Amino acid sequence: MRVEWPTLALIAASYLALLIGLFWLPLISLWLAVPLLILVITLQSSLQHEVLHGHPFAWRWPGEALVFASFNLFVPYLRFRDTHLAHHYDENLTDPYDDPETAYLDPVVWARLPRWYQGVLMANNTLLGRVILGPLIGQIAFMASDLRAIRSGDKAVLYGWLWHIPVTGLLVGLVLVAPLPLWAYLCACYGGLGLLKIRTFLEHQAHARASARTAIIEDRGPLAFLFLNNNLHVVHHMHPRLPWYRLPAHYRANRDRYLTRNGGYVYANYAEIAGRHLLRTKEPVPHPLYPAPAAQQK
Repeated sequence: MRVEWPTLALIAASYLALLIGLFWLPLISLWLAVPLLILVITLQSSLQHEVLHGHPFAWRWPGEALVFASFNLFVPYLRFRDTHLAHHYDENLTDPYDDPETAYLDPVVWARLPRWYQGVLMANNTLLGRVILGPLIGQIAFMASDLRAIRSGDKAVLYGWLWHIPVTGLLVGLVLVAPLPLWAYLCACYGGLGLLKIRTFLEHQAHARASARTAIIEDRGPLAFLFLNNNLHVVHHMHPRLPWYRLPAHYRANRDRYLTRNGGYVYANYAEIAGRHLLRTKEPVPHPLYPAPAAQQK
């Protein structure tokens, strides 16, 4: 169908839920408003991901108009779109230089970091650390990279941030006239970004074979819905134009094929991931397939 009505309905529901979280629930309790806003911000980020892949319309621009204002305030839609599409070159997945969404570092760069910062990044490689520290670490790295690009003359990056300013100003203005304090909304933004880190935590692993770098998490619970089934990540990478609500059936019909393709990189659900990695690192921060510094090779 030329209009994917389930996606369009979710976009409309996200705006309604945002207004409820801003104007109605704060009159009852911030303890109700902030959790709702965390969920809404998470869902809208997932909807932005759907839109940049060409949903819910035959043309991308109408969908982009509906999600252009990022509820999370901190990540411009245009920058999310451009970096994520660059991430979809599977041959570059996990590469510290070519994959804009990787958490790996070049071992040479890692060796030069002060020990305290290495400790922070190692904590960030646990699930709990990724949720608590990940939004801050990721935002600093993201903005530093974009600032370097702007200084080098990259106009696309500059325009991505310039377009973000007015729409973010409108959203902040809406918050300022709502009964919800601005600090509470900022907490919700951080919480939403932290919740999203659960999805990205194990999406990709370093592997010599590109097709084995992408995970499958067979979860069908609330987190899978918030992430719009992007936990079935191999399916998404192979079929990015497949809408979120068709991913589970497509995966079930071709499960053996996808698990063969990704070398069995699969988890049953997010509870299994928490059990394994809540306080234990999933992998080293320095990319294991990059050569180690010369001093370590001796």
